[in-house]
Amino acid sequence: MDATVSVDGGWVRGHAVDGVWSFLGVPYARSPAGPLRWRRPQRPEPWTGVRDASRPGPLAPQPLSVGSALPGDPCEQSEDCLHLSIWTPAPDASGRPVLVWVHGGGFTSGSAGSALYEGKHLAANGDVVVVNVNYRLGALGFLAHRALAEGSDGGHVGGNWALLDLIAALGWVRDHVASFGGDPSNVTLFGESAGAMCVAALLAAPGARGLFRAAVIQSGPPYTQSARRAEDAALAFARELGVSEVSREALERVPADELVAALASMSRRPARPGELPQPLLPVVDGVTLPDLPLRTVARGSAAGVATIVGTNRDEMTFFTLNHASAQAMDDESLRRRIEHAAPRAPSQRVVERYRDVLTRRGEPSDARALWVAAASDAVFRWPSLRLAAALRAHDPRTFVYLFTWPSPAFGGALGATHALEVPFVFGTHGRPGVSSFVGASAGTDALSAAMQAAWVSLARSGDPSDPLVGRWPAWDRDRRATMVFGPRIAVEDRPRDEELAVWEDVAPLPGPSGVLAPASLGG
Repeated sequence: MDATVSVDGGWVRGHAVDGVWSFLGVPYARSPAGPLRWRRPQRPEPWTGVRDASRPGPLAPQPLSVGSALPGDPCEQSEDCLHLSIWTPAPDASGRPVLVWVHGGGFTSGSAGSALYEGKHLAANGDVVVVNVNYRLGALGFLAHRALAEGSDGGHVGGNWALLDLIAALGWVRDHVASFGGDPSNVTLFGESAGAMCVAALLAAPGARGLFRAAVIQSGPPYTQSARRAEDAALAFARELGVSEVSREALERVPADELVAALASMSRRPARPGELPQPLLPVVDGVTLPDLPLRTVARGSAAGVATIVGTNRDEMTFFTLNHASAQAMDDESLRRRIEHAAPRAPSQRVVERYRDVLTRRGEPSDARALWVAAASDAVFRWPSLRLAAALRAHDPRTFVYLFTWPSPAFGGALGATHALEVPFVFGTHGRPGVSSFVGASAGTDALSAAMQAAWVSLARSGDPSDPLVGRWPAWDRDRRATMVFGPRIAVEDRPRDEELAVWEDVAPLPGPSGVLAPASLGG
């Protein structure tokens, strides 16, 4: 069974399977190639006839690792990547809540078409419309330099092309989602990792204001670069390419695969102390992002947006499991790692605090375990709580979770690792290639049902409370009520917070009115 819908550019044909309609690979903007590289997304180019929407669009140019994709994932790459995919119970006039997904991948990889993010289960179980968005990645999405500035941006750093893609996609959703059974006035933006960092940035972007009324930020603190740091990275990128200067004329001639290879080479170099390993990030350019997102949110830019902010207990195992240096870590190398990751933190005090707390809990307290716990908090959890405090200062509908479900993979070495919550949110935890990562039991089904219900409830009402999770209290600086999603689903006050004092001393929570103290974490 199929149906056709008219969108900007022409007609698209969707298909129904198991009671859910899908419209995949629908263009929301023109191909950003050639002279449209490093420019704002343009309206889709019209097509003739009816466009088949049975397959996801191509991936944005990116490095591909063998075994990184699930069976059936798209593998074609193209600069013509600005597509989205829609799942809906019916393309009718029901006006369902809309959930728009921004995938992760370190700003350099990933795809809205991955089977991990298939939206049919969430759409069916929640009676909602799910929209997954592809956006420009790597240098094509995040290279920033004044030489790339255009139009009214003259004199400012030109960058944030990926954020502009996401704003354009949200505009497309506003204009078209009613034809797919959605309510354009009830849009929830959600993402994970780099995708969640983009969502956090959009909370501070004037161009995104009014395009969504709720947001879910999964393991995505609002990390950005300054304009100066972004220009330094652009110059280093040009040198990597063998290009004498950063200019449109020179860079537009470089094939996309060479751009990908050059950025991958840059990414293998050690990061500067206190910085993420990604050389290109969203940039505070004075236009798309007028200021640091955390500072902008603390001033009230996201007032009126209900939010869920959360992290996973053992985020860093995802990044260290196969690193020999992490396996052989001792206290001295642990302190050096902490000093590099958080230069302002007292490394010896961090080690002593975490060892004391973990030992009293009866948890492993060797150097590697301390690194996973401390770095997960320093890089992900504490900056996310700072964002929650900034949001809470201007909107009481701010909710926090901690994900503690342990992965059985690699003999349990991953714990509640980075990205493990994603298949539970989408209901794809039972797919081949995923179930061995998350486990297969009645417990996984129950956890997935609860997380989906909470996300949908936030989208419907601005409150994630639901019979499957119980009452989810709003978070505040004092009680810090947190929904713990794990083998047991329950609200806990200040879960695993005892060790966070070492980070709070370095980077205090924003005050009740949003006053933001200087800090080196999560800016």
